[in-house]
Amino acid sequence: MVRKAFQYRIYPTKKQARVLEHQLDECRWLWNHCVGERKTQYEATKTSPRLHDQINSIPNLKESRLSLKIVNAQVLQNVAVRVDLAYQAFFRRCKNGETPGYPRFRGKFRYDSMTFPQLPSTCEIRDGFLRVSKVGSVKVVLHRKMEGKPKTCTIKRTSTGKWFASFSCEVERPEPLPYSDEQVGIDVGLTTFATFSNGEKIKRQRFFKADEKELAKVQRKFSKETKGTPERRKRRIPIARVHERIANRRKDFVFKTAKKVIDRYGFIAVEDLEVNRMVENGKYSKSINDVAWSMFFTLLFVKAECAGRTIVRVNPAYTTQTCSGCGHRQKLTIDVRTYKCPHCSLVLNRDHNAALNILKIGLGLQTVGTGNGNPRSPSL
Repeated sequence: MVRKAFQYRIYPTKKQARVLEHQLDECRWLWNHCVGERKTQYEATKTSPRLHDQINSIPNLKESRLSLKIVNAQVLQNVAVRVDLAYQAFFRRCKNGETPGYPRFRGKFRYDSMTFPQLPSTCEIRDGFLRVSKVGSVKVVLHRKMEGKPKTCTIKRTSTGKWFASFSCEVERPEPLPYSDEQVGIDVGLTTFATFSNGEKIKRQRFFKADEKELAKVQRKFSKETKGTPERRKRRIPIARVHERIANRRKDFVFKTAKKVIDRYGFIAVEDLEVNRMVENGKYSKSINDVAWSMFFTLLFVKAECAGRTIVRVNPAYTTQTCSGCGHRQKLTIDVRTYKCPHCSLVLNRDHNAALNILKIGLGLQTVGTGNGNPRSPSL
């Protein structure tokens, strides 16, 4: 069994939207209370309250803060679980030698989702409507059929004021795709999105640049408003819409590209890039973020695991500088786009040469197995 997410757009009435926003605000208050309680107790006694202690204290909080009663009890318990997970992640990063940020207090409009952990008693789709505990029947657009058994439902408000319901369902592991003996190495770049070892290329899409002028226009209007005024908050929405449009186009492109690769190739070798460190380069950071390498690789691994494909990560060191024909290595500056080997006289596009090297190294790692090396396991 695996988990699969199904997200649907919901259209609450004005009254229902106010109720949902009030519930989110109460969840935000509880988050801040739990974080403050842990911080205060640790400063005083060097100990922190456990998760179950904070969950068990919620009934008493309801007596002192009656507005908490408008939120389902299981949703409130999930807030405490989220706080606990945030602290677990904080201490894990500390142990790994990183410099993590301490869990923050959430300001107004900074808490945008709530999770119903037990279905269908608290949240379910019935007769074409989403029936939500203490909210009522909300209009929902079921653009595709839900599969499996729903386990949790998360209702989320986007920065543009849209509402979505995301169901996490337990489904049977999908049947693998038909066998394919095609093999490919993939080199990603900023000139072209991806170059394959067979010579094929995928053109880079400049999602941010396409809307950069529109974004600058709405940001100028936003900057002219006085801080803290309702007018300034209204000006945030057009900015959020532009960013949302950019993100949607990028996501659509990456999903379609990853599916084409998985459907065609049985063995895939990709670079093991540390994108977070690469974006520290101020000259190329905007372009690297826009090209969405991390999202592409993550989707490839997720889809490969479900499709029964073999995919491996390859150390990208020297793949560009090494001749794919004879193995000779030479330094290349970033502006040199053609690899010319002085030993075997190979003349090849720089990215194509790197893709061939990636495939060659990847074939030596076939024993790694399908989907191995995937650092995350996001929803499908």
